[in-house]
Amino acid sequence: MEKQYLIDEMELSEAWRLFRIIGEFVEGVEEMHDIGPAVSIFGSARMKPDDPYYQRTVEISGMLAENGFTVITGGGGGIMEAANKGAAEKNGKSVGLNIVLPMEQEPNPYSNIKVEFNYFFIRKVMFIKYAMAYVIMPGGFGTLDELFEAVTLIQTKRVKPLPVILFGSEYWGGLVEWIKARLLEDKLISPDDLDILKVTDDPEEILKIVKGVAALVS
Repeated sequence: MEKQYLIDEMELSEAWRLFRIIGEFVEGVEEMHDIGPAVSIFGSARMKPDDPYYQRTVEISGMLAENGFTVITGGGGGIMEAANKGAAEKNGKSVGLNIVLPMEQEPNPYSNIKVEFNYFFIRKVMFIKYAMAYVIMPGGFGTLDELFEAVTLIQTKRVKPLPVILFGSEYWGGLVEWIKARLLEDKLISPDDLDILKVTDDPEEILKIVKGVAALVS
């Protein structure tokens, strides 16, 4: 599968690759333009159902769905599955933005809107474009990539100043302290940039923050 995936990409001319990219943008916009107020939830695909963060994600997503918010995830397993599952259990709307990889990611069965992408950058546009807040659960490199993509776009005012909520102070505390000790201390970011990040261990606080944003944009 990995070899075939690479061959397919290599055989595309630049012009045809552009058509493929445009087609993915069009499909994403068509599927998501009327999903309503939404929250993107990021996190590790490797979390198992018995992990406390998986269970908290189900809880958080369920609370958001009960309050009329669509949940957007990457459509795979782990935290993504937990978020789509939480919404499904409350009869809410959730989106799975699945990525086609050489090492295949299996879509989870819980999202009721499914969109498939070949290109990470198009998928990331959809995460950012249609969300009014971003909830970052514990995760690895992919989660960090999505976290700092959102923070950079907000910092540079390329998107509206929406909250980026880090759930799990024990997990994220070291990163936040490093940002303060290195980036802020060395004047590589401004003090106001720290306001983009909000750290919490309380699902109710997440809901309160999201409701506050919804009230401002309504």
